[in-house]
Amino acid sequence: MISGSQLAEFFIASITIIMVPGPSVLFTLARGVAWGRAVAVLTVLGNSIGTLILSIIVAVGLGPLLSHSKTFSITLQLAGGLYLLWLGVSALRHRHAHAAAMTKREEYRPSNVQVIRQGFTVGILNPKSLVFFAAVFPHFVNRTKGSVTVQLLIFGGIFSVMAFLSDGTWGMIAGTAREWLSDSPHRLVVLRTVGACVMMTLGVIIVVSALTS
Repeated sequence: MISGSQLAEFFIASITIIMVPGPSVLFTLARGVAWGRAVAVLTVLGNSIGTLILSIIVAVGLGPLLSHSKTFSITLQLAGGLYLLWLGVSALRHRHAHAAAMTKREEYRPSNVQVIRQGFTVGILNPKSLVFFAAVFPHFVNRTKGSVTVQLLIFGGIFSVMAFLSDGTWGMIAGTAREWLSDSPHRLVVLRTVGACVMMTLGVIIVVSALTS
Protein backbone atom coordinates (compact mmCIF):
# COMPACT_ATOMS: atom_id res chain seq x y z
CA MET A 1 0.00 0.00 0.00
CA ILE A 2 2.75 2.46 0.91
CA SER A 3 5.87 2.38 -1.25
CA GLY A 4 9.44 2.41 0.01
CA SER A 5 10.06 5.85 -1.47
CA GLN A 6 7.00 7.22 0.35
CA LEU A 7 8.27 5.83 3.65
CA ALA A 8 11.79 7.17 3.06
CA GLU A 9 10.52 10.68 2.32
CA PHE A 10 8.14 10.52 5.26
CA PHE A 11 10.91 9.37 7.60
CA ILE A 12 13.14 12.29 6.61
CA ALA A 13 10.36 14.85 7.08
CA SER A 14 9.29 13.26 10.38
CA ILE A 15 12.73 13.15 11.93
CA THR A 16 13.24 16.78 10.92
CA ILE A 17 10.08 18.01 12.66
CA ILE A 18 10.48 15.66 15.64
CA MET A 19 13.99 16.88 16.43
CA VAL A 20 12.89 20.53 16.36
CA PRO A 21 12.66 21.74 19.98
CA GLY A 22 8.93 22.48 19.93
CA PRO A 23 6.40 22.34 22.80
CA SER A 24 6.83 18.62 23.49
CA VAL A 25 10.63 18.66 23.48
CA LEU A 26 10.80 21.84 25.57
CA PHE A 27 8.35 20.41 28.10
CA THR A 28 10.36 17.19 28.31
CA LEU A 29 13.60 19.10 28.76
CA ALA A 30 12.03 21.19 31.51
CA ARG A 31 10.84 18.05 33.35
CA GLY A 32 14.27 16.47 32.99
CA VAL A 33 16.04 19.57 34.31
CA ALA A 34 13.61 19.83 37.22
CA TRP A 35 13.29 16.19 38.31
CA GLY A 36 15.61 13.91 36.38
CA ARG A 37 15.45 11.12 33.83
CA ALA A 38 12.56 9.04 35.21
CA VAL A 39 10.14 11.96 35.14
CA ALA A 40 11.36 12.97 31.68
CA VAL A 41 10.75 9.48 30.24
CA LEU A 42 7.29 9.24 31.82
CA THR A 43 6.50 12.65 30.36
CA VAL A 44 7.49 11.37 26.91
CA LEU A 45 5.31 8.28 27.38
CA GLY A 46 2.24 10.41 28.10
CA ASN A 47 3.16 12.76 25.29
CA SER A 48 3.48 9.93 22.77
CA ILE A 49 0.08 8.51 23.74
CA GLY A 50 -1.47 11.93 23.21
CA THR A 51 0.32 12.29 19.88
CA LEU A 52 -0.92 8.89 18.69
CA ILE A 53 -4.53 9.70 19.59
CA LEU A 54 -4.23 13.07 17.85
CA SER A 55 -2.92 11.37 14.70
CA ILE A 56 -5.85 8.93 14.73
CA ILE A 57 -8.37 11.77 15.07
CA VAL A 58 -6.76 13.63 12.17
CA ALA A 59 -6.55 10.49 10.00
CA VAL A 60 -10.19 9.51 10.52
CA GLY A 61 -11.42 13.07 10.08
CA LEU A 62 -9.32 14.09 7.10
CA GLY A 63 -9.06 10.79 5.24
CA PRO A 64 -12.39 10.99 3.38
CA LEU A 65 -11.93 14.69 2.55
CA LEU A 66 -8.43 14.21 1.19
CA SER A 67 -9.60 11.26 -0.90
CA HIS A 68 -11.99 13.42 -2.90
CA SER A 69 -10.46 16.90 -2.99
CA LYS A 70 -6.98 17.85 -4.13
CA THR A 71 -7.90 21.51 -3.62
CA PHE A 72 -8.65 20.82 0.04
CA SER A 73 -5.30 19.04 0.42
CA ILE A 74 -3.39 21.98 -1.10
CA THR A 75 -5.28 24.50 1.03
CA LEU A 76 -4.51 22.47 4.14
CA GLN A 77 -0.84 22.30 3.30
CA LEU A 78 -0.69 26.05 2.68
CA ALA A 79 -2.37 26.81 6.00
CA GLY A 80 -0.13 24.38 7.85
CA GLY A 81 3.04 25.69 6.22
CA LEU A 82 2.17 29.27 7.11
CA TYR A 83 1.34 28.24 10.66
CA LEU A 84 4.67 26.43 11.06
CA LEU A 85 6.36 29.57 9.76
CA TRP A 86 4.50 31.62 12.38
CA LEU A 87 5.45 29.16 15.14
CA GLY A 88 9.10 29.46 14.13
CA VAL A 89 9.01 33.27 14.20
CA SER A 90 7.26 33.21 17.58
CA ALA A 91 9.80 30.76 19.01
CA LEU A 92 12.63 32.97 17.79
CA ARG A 93 11.11 36.09 19.33
CA HIS A 94 10.50 34.49 22.73
CA ARG A 95 13.56 32.23 22.93
CA HIS A 96 15.03 34.03 25.96
CA ALA A 97 11.78 33.84 27.97
CA HIS A 98 11.40 30.14 27.12
CA ALA A 99 14.96 29.40 28.25
CA ALA A 100 14.45 31.24 31.53
CA ALA A 101 11.23 29.31 32.22
CA MET A 102 12.92 25.98 31.57
CA THR A 103 15.71 26.60 34.07
CA LYS A 104 13.29 27.40 36.88
CA ARG A 105 13.48 24.64 39.50
CA GLU A 106 10.34 23.34 41.20
CA GLU A 107 10.34 21.66 44.59
CA TYR A 108 7.15 19.61 44.31
CA ARG A 109 7.61 16.40 42.36
CA PRO A 110 4.30 15.19 40.84
CA SER A 111 3.27 11.53 40.99
CA ASN A 112 3.93 9.21 38.04
CA VAL A 113 0.26 9.36 37.05
CA GLN A 114 0.34 13.15 37.12
CA VAL A 115 3.52 13.22 35.03
CA ILE A 116 2.01 10.94 32.38
CA ARG A 117 -1.22 12.95 32.37
CA GLN A 118 0.67 16.22 31.95
CA GLY A 119 2.70 14.74 29.09
CA PHE A 120 -0.50 13.44 27.48
CA THR A 121 -2.09 16.90 27.65
CA VAL A 122 0.91 18.53 26.00
CA GLY A 123 1.00 15.83 23.32
CA ILE A 124 -2.65 15.91 22.30
CA LEU A 125 -2.76 19.73 22.33
CA ASN A 126 0.61 20.21 20.60
CA PRO A 127 0.02 22.62 17.68
CA LYS A 128 3.20 21.49 15.94
CA SER A 129 2.00 17.89 15.79
CA LEU A 130 -1.48 18.93 14.71
CA VAL A 131 -0.09 21.02 11.87
CA PHE A 132 2.26 18.24 10.85
CA PHE A 133 -0.49 15.63 10.79
CA ALA A 134 -2.99 17.84 8.98
CA ALA A 135 -0.68 19.60 6.53
CA VAL A 136 2.34 17.33 5.99
CA PHE A 137 0.84 13.83 6.13
CA PRO A 138 -1.36 14.45 3.05
CA HIS A 139 1.78 15.28 1.06
CA PHE A 140 2.91 11.65 1.38
CA VAL A 141 -0.46 10.05 0.67
CA ASN A 142 -0.84 8.26 -2.65
CA ARG A 143 -4.52 8.12 -3.63
CA THR A 144 -3.81 5.25 -6.04
CA LYS A 145 -2.34 3.05 -3.29
CA GLY A 146 -5.51 2.26 -1.36
CA SER A 147 -7.36 3.84 1.54
CA VAL A 148 -6.16 7.34 2.39
CA THR A 149 -7.35 6.93 5.98
CA VAL A 150 -5.33 3.73 6.44
CA GLN A 151 -2.22 5.40 5.01
CA LEU A 152 -2.67 8.31 7.42
CA LEU A 153 -3.07 5.90 10.35
CA ILE A 154 0.14 4.09 9.39
CA PHE A 155 2.02 7.38 9.15
CA GLY A 156 0.61 8.40 12.54
CA GLY A 157 1.78 5.20 14.20
CA ILE A 158 5.26 5.49 12.72
CA PHE A 159 5.50 9.14 13.73
CA SER A 160 4.44 8.41 17.32
CA VAL A 161 7.08 5.70 17.75
CA MET A 162 9.76 7.94 16.28
CA ALA A 163 8.68 10.80 18.54
CA PHE A 164 8.86 8.58 21.62
CA LEU A 165 12.42 7.48 20.81
CA SER A 166 13.62 10.98 19.95
CA ASP A 167 11.92 12.83 22.82
CA GLY A 168 12.95 10.06 25.21
CA THR A 169 16.57 10.66 24.20
CA TRP A 170 16.14 14.40 24.83
CA GLY A 171 14.68 13.60 28.24
CA MET A 172 17.53 11.28 29.20
CA ILE A 173 20.06 13.91 28.15
CA ALA A 174 18.28 16.63 30.14
CA GLY A 175 17.96 14.42 33.20
CA THR A 176 21.63 13.48 33.05
CA ALA A 177 22.88 17.02 32.41
CA ARG A 178 20.56 18.86 34.80
CA GLU A 179 23.22 21.11 36.30
CA TRP A 180 24.91 21.80 32.96
CA LEU A 181 21.65 22.96 31.37
CA SER A 182 20.20 24.87 34.29
CA ASP A 183 23.45 26.74 34.97
CA SER A 184 23.51 28.27 31.49
CA PRO A 185 20.26 29.53 29.96
CA HIS A 186 22.33 30.57 26.94
CA ARG A 187 22.63 26.93 25.89
CA LEU A 188 18.84 26.63 25.88
CA VAL A 189 18.55 29.89 23.93
CA VAL A 190 20.80 28.43 21.23
CA LEU A 191 18.72 25.24 21.19
CA ARG A 192 15.51 27.24 20.83
CA THR A 193 17.01 29.40 18.08
CA VAL A 194 18.00 26.37 16.02
CA GLY A 195 14.54 24.88 16.47
CA ALA A 196 12.88 28.12 15.39
CA CYS A 197 14.97 28.27 12.22
CA VAL A 198 14.14 24.66 11.35
CA MET A 199 10.41 25.29 11.84
CA MET A 200 10.52 28.36 9.61
CA THR A 201 12.45 26.48 6.93
CA LEU A 202 10.03 23.56 6.96
CA GLY A 203 7.09 25.97 6.77
CA VAL A 204 8.55 27.62 3.67
CA ILE A 205 9.21 24.23 2.05
CA ILE A 206 5.61 23.11 2.65
CA VAL A 207 4.17 26.33 1.23
CA VAL A 208 6.37 26.18 -1.88
CA SER A 209 5.54 22.50 -2.37
CA ALA A 210 1.80 23.20 -2.12
CA LEU A 211 1.99 26.09 -4.60
CA THR A 212 3.92 24.07 -7.16
CA SER A 213 1.96 20.80 -6.84
